Amino acid sequence: MSLPAAMAEDKPATPPAAPATPAAPATPAAPALDFGDYSSATLTTKAWEGLNAKNYTNAKAYAQKCIDMFKDKAVEMQKALTAPATEKEEVFKSWALNDVGTCYFILGQALEAEGKGKEAIVPFKFLVENLGYAQCWDAKGWFWKPADAARERVKALEFEALK
Repeated sequence: MSLPAAMAEDKPATPPAAPATPAAPATPAAPALDFGDYSSATLTTKAWEGLNAKNYTNAKAYAQKCIDMFKDKAVEMQKALTAPATEKEEVFKSWALNDVGTCYFILGQALEAEGKGKEAIVPFKFLVENLGYAQCWDAKGWFWKPADAARERVKALEFEALK
């Protein structure tokens, strides 16, 4: 039995391939971080700059780099002290303690700004419990203690977590 001529059209065995869609342009790679001279002061400054610019990814990356590189020295400096230094020159001698302590504070601030309050508690608590004598120079002409500010954030974030 043969098909009527109208139904006997040649049909391809497989459907034609869909036209190729153009590839999406490649997403540019995130610019590499510039760690400068890799000093704790440079990393801390860059972490502050990231936080102030609301570039939390950079703030966290620079802070974490400082922590990774100088945490052991900071803890060692903390253990060598029996009280926070009071003279400006003495405070600056505890460079790792001050910069790493400040970076833990920045890390917590960045996480909190991203809405990650529970995660922010971790660096804040480490600062309070292990680097309590860290001090940060304010451009207005005085030192402040990141651990004091972190202690307040821990209280607030833990209270918030109870809700």
